[in-house]
Amino acid sequence: VASGIGMGLPAAVRDRVAAVHRGSTLPERLRFYDGWAACYEQDVAVLEYRAPHLAAASLAFAFPAPCAEARLLDVACGTGLVALELHRRGFRCLHGVDGSAGMLERARSTGLYQELRLCVLGREPLPAPAEHYDAVTVVGALGEGQVPTTVLPELLRVTKPGGFLCLTTRSNPSNLRYKAELEAALGQLERSGAWQKQLAQEVEYWERATTEEESAQGTGYISGVVYIYQKCPVPHLEEG
Repeated sequence: VASGIGMGLPAAVRDRVAAVHRGSTLPERLRFYDGWAACYEQDVAVLEYRAPHLAAASLAFAFPAPCAEARLLDVACGTGLVALELHRRGFRCLHGVDGSAGMLERARSTGLYQELRLCVLGREPLPAPAEHYDAVTVVGALGEGQVPTTVLPELLRVTKPGGFLCLTTRSNPSNLRYKAELEAALGQLERSGAWQKQLAQEVEYWERATTEEESAQGTGYISGVVYIYQKCPVPHLEEG
């Protein structure tokens, strides 16, 4: 059928996006990202993917000025789209990690990162000491078949007390189970006094949907959410 949602998108883009979210083994997925690196930015431009912009804007808003001195870790940094948005908002000390060497190669060519390391999140710890970063971002990678929700404590470990964590996920049908699991984990960490929620911003036009089923109420887009948490300076004792 030529009409309908996602049909305005090039078939190749639709196929590549579907391939990422399809259940596959980790090595397969990392190889896929290596191959996707070359046309990734054109693809997300076609998708009108707004997460990097929205996440950076939210983080900059939460941040006490000035932010040029702040040290940030961009987890699952991909080709550096988040770094570009952060840089525009005055952040200058950016480190990135990604599981794909091909993506890191692209990120390196932007010249926006002081440091880039290969790291498969969920498989291995982040290559950073405890309480090292003023902020940690995970934009776009928290989703079904991607980074597991079990990584949250590791993200917290490398964040300074009082530092910020900026996370995003999608609210499209195929990611709802993951999103519920993520929100349960976020809430549990908040109740334990690990961090405090600053923001949970639902965004209707997150990116263009690639299929009819994934579209929010027939808009042709899928929705998403930006979360900002602040790591508690001192873990307070549970009452009761």
